[in-house]
Amino acid sequence: MPAGPAGGREREILTAIVETFIASGEPVGSRTLARSSREGLSAATIRNVMADLADAGFLEQPHASAGRVPTAEAYRYYVEQLSGEAHLSHENQSIIQDTLTGVTDVAEFMERTSHVLSLISHSVGVTVATSGLRNAAGNALEHVYFSRLGDQKVLAVVVTRSGVVRDRVLRLDIQQSDLDLAARYINENFRGWTMGDMRAELARRLEQERSEYDRLMKSIEQLYQQGALASTDDTQAVFVEGAANLVTNLVTNQATGQEDRQRLQDMLRTLEEKEKVVKLLSAYLDTRQEAVRVVIGLDEALPASSLQNFVLIGAPARVGGEVMGSLAVIGPMRLDYQHTMSAVSYIARLFDKLLNESE
Repeated sequence: MPAGPAGGREREILTAIVETFIASGEPVGSRTLARSSREGLSAATIRNVMADLADAGFLEQPHASAGRVPTAEAYRYYVEQLSGEAHLSHENQSIIQDTLTGVTDVAEFMERTSHVLSLISHSVGVTVATSGLRNAAGNALEHVYFSRLGDQKVLAVVVTRSGVVRDRVLRLDIQQSDLDLAARYINENFRGWTMGDMRAELARRLEQERSEYDRLMKSIEQLYQQGALASTDDTQAVFVEGAANLVTNLVTNQATGQEDRQRLQDMLRTLEEKEKVVKLLSAYLDTRQEAVRVVIGLDEALPASSLQNFVLIGAPARVGGEVMGSLAVIGPMRLDYQHTMSAVSYIARLFDKLLNESE
């Protein structure tokens, strides 16, 4: 990785090139920069600086007669220099507030967030709801029911307070009397508990109380191990909105070629697979991070893909201190970084505020 530009003039010109390219999408020439130079620098002086920046790995020239465009290293440097937090426009704040205010369900908030992030960034909005689904009050246990269907078959029904019903047939040989005893124990002890908390406490009791409730706990252990108490909240809800924006960005990109189309296809395939989306976000978004993170070049998470020309700007979504998922924008390197970072940060704070108020 090259070091940063050596002097103030180099830093200023590099920043101007990145911002001009983000705004126009066209290679930047020395004459364009000279016209807007606050120091009144000549085109010749700027050309010399641009040559030095190209030698240092910050600029590249797509065509012999064209201007220069930023490299991934230039974008990384540019993002590092962004200080403070730009304020979102009143228009975008209104869009976010109108879309998200009043939502109290984690999954619905995440679904709406993917849409509004896509709308504001003109890229792809991606959200993953994880533990929040387990802890949402509406997904607390209402009751369980177990029924013996025949030899080696048991029907397990789990009903949550939000009205979600999950049933599954298990290969178990437990008498109906023992199934009734197990259901009664769970309903009397865990009604109103979140599914995750219930399973954690059951695991603890299975370990500590095995001898005291040997027959009962043996039945519960078999049901537990076979997934009888799993619910729809065990799956991570993934929401992706705005994939068409990637296609639009490619069409308007002056340097479009076969390699660009291949990268787009790789990204679209990634976004279609829930497991890969989860892996992508979990690889780059640390649950301990407090600020928005910007990652330029995404190949490390999915080495077999061609995602080095894509950017992820994301943050964990918390309620209080508990991480309930993550939200991010995925797009091309030519992206309005400050604007998108501000939007992601704003929504992450709003998530904490609105979901805390709903509890």
